[in-house]
Amino acid sequence: MAQPASSPKLVQFGVFELDLQGGELRKSGVKVKLQEQPLKILQLLLEHPGEIVSREDLRTHIWPANTFVEFDQGLYSAMARLRDALGDSSESPRFIETLARRGYRFIAPIVTLDISTEERTGLQGSPAEKLRRHGFLRLAASLLAGLLGGTLLLAAVLVFNIAGARDWMHNRTTPIRSIAVLPLENLSGDPEQEYFADGMTDELITDLAQFSFLRVVSRTSAMYYKRNRKKLPEIAQELNVDAVVEGTVARSGDHVRIRVQLVRALDDRHLWAQTYDREIRDVLSIQRDAAHQIAEQVGITVSELEQPQPHIRRNPLMKPEAYESYLKGRYYFQTGKHEDFAKAETYFQQAIEQDPEAALGYSALADVYILRAYYGPSRKEAESKAKLLANQALRLNPDLADSHLTMAGLAELDWNWAEAETQQRRALELEPNSLLGHRGYSIFLAAMGRFDQAIRETQIALQLDPLSADTRASIGFTYYLAGDFDHGIEQSRKALEIDPSFEDAHANLFYSYIQKGAFDQVLPEFEKYATMLQYPPKSIAEIKQAYQKSGIRGFWLKQIQLSDRGKIPKFDSFEMASIHALLGDHGSALDFLEKAWEEREPKMGFLRVLPELASLRSEPRFQALLQRIALPAQGPS
Repeated sequence: MAQPASSPKLVQFGVFELDLQGGELRKSGVKVKLQEQPLKILQLLLEHPGEIVSREDLRTHIWPANTFVEFDQGLYSAMARLRDALGDSSESPRFIETLARRGYRFIAPIVTLDISTEERTGLQGSPAEKLRRHGFLRLAASLLAGLLGGTLLLAAVLVFNIAGARDWMHNRTTPIRSIAVLPLENLSGDPEQEYFADGMTDELITDLAQFSFLRVVSRTSAMYYKRNRKKLPEIAQELNVDAVVEGTVARSGDHVRIRVQLVRALDDRHLWAQTYDREIRDVLSIQRDAAHQIAEQVGITVSELEQPQPHIRRNPLMKPEAYESYLKGRYYFQTGKHEDFAKAETYFQQAIEQDPEAALGYSALADVYILRAYYGPSRKEAESKAKLLANQALRLNPDLADSHLTMAGLAELDWNWAEAETQQRRALELEPNSLLGHRGYSIFLAAMGRFDQAIRETQIALQLDPLSADTRASIGFTYYLAGDFDHGIEQSRKALEIDPSFEDAHANLFYSYIQKGAFDQVLPEFEKYATMLQYPPKSIAEIKQAYQKSGIRGFWLKQIQLSDRGKIPKFDSFEMASIHALLGDHGSALDFLEKAWEEREPKMGFLRVLPELASLRSEPRFQALLQRIALPAQGPS
């Protein structure tokens, strides 16, 4: 076990203080009788606040080797006496947390002071005596500061760390402006409750994300550390955050216990911890309370907390059974698996039936249908349902950022670009740390040809979600649209370092190599991408042979032939237009684009900027299409 960096003489926590040199525990200045072994346990725990002190560490440091046989009983008795002295409880700990079969952890905030023997003697006694002494010292300091302009006194205080002032000032002058909420650990003993623990994590992230004063790492990157054994400072460094929130969730029937704590990354110091014992119907208020308490701890002022956006997003009146269905739906929706979307839809629909006034349920179900509107076969039906659901969610709660993002997506499908941007900007006003908001807005800006703004949005998304293949691939696509293929390739490769099977990243690489004319890299990347698109191995072999025989032209012509025969997934009209443009067949490309316009193909939003369509931009028919969907006619800027 690592030794503490320094051994402070006095440690304060709550109404208690432990004089390490004198070996004395005091409560509000009054000595507390405590035997030697409980006192040594407390000292060891306080020397390593927030860390797990193992049973083996305790045996090694406190119990002689020849008492090993009696160690379990001795430890049990000593901990019972220590908890009794502190008024603490193993079931609902304020100071010392028990980690079954592992050890113990001191969870309360502490203040460490390094004071002399004279100061120790002078500070003993009643709280009133200590206040009078400190009051006199403050008065003297004020007079001296007035005489010397404060410079010499401040230097002396900082150099000698008088009364812990240097530590106090360091704490206050090192603001926390970025934070990560790690996945809350499920202590229920029931794997089926994972959805509940993950849901609590998601909702706490979302509540904190509404404070514009904080950068809150997204769920995707936070979930990377689920069951990860890395130390908190290492995690904080990888996520580039000032502080980390971690905790546990234990649920039994309709009762839930949630424990959360805030740890500063700079020195691995626990700044705050709280345990909430509530009924399941109160979980929404727990999340809100925790978010506000964390915000207070990181220095957000009361006036900032009273601004409207933090407390209007969540619906505190949502019925418990509906909220549980909603959490199950989010759990399945966020897997990203096609087969789980149906489960998510079922649970979201169930949430609405259980609570018809639950705005979150309507908003979540709208998310399912907006995806179907973009990618599913029954596009118009899905679009209509998404619009009805999103409007209902906004009627119940006009300030749901998710619903505004859904409305932005629907406006894009209607080619109403001004409305789409208005809705996206409103969503980001309500939830400044919305990853989907920043990521979606960057793609929108790129589609409009506003590449400088788009790149700025991608940088914000990357700060919020540094460990997500999806975000890296999205950034790669933005660079691709901007014609910066080298940066696009770099970001796509980073996405594949995170997830080698991420389809969008392979697509970015494939098309970027084509645009660069790097044909020696096209075939290897195509084979990976085509496999993910479920091209049969025989068809892949035929396409490769066509390339080897007739080059890139044979490569595309063979794919058109196989698509027409049903040997590979059928190309839609927009894809056929892109391929014919690459082949130099402008007439056929424009014919297919007009067909895509009639079909209201969502990819038409990228008509102005897609590199594979660049050769068509001077064609009058192409310019007419831009006007039909109200896209600016000039070239990318």
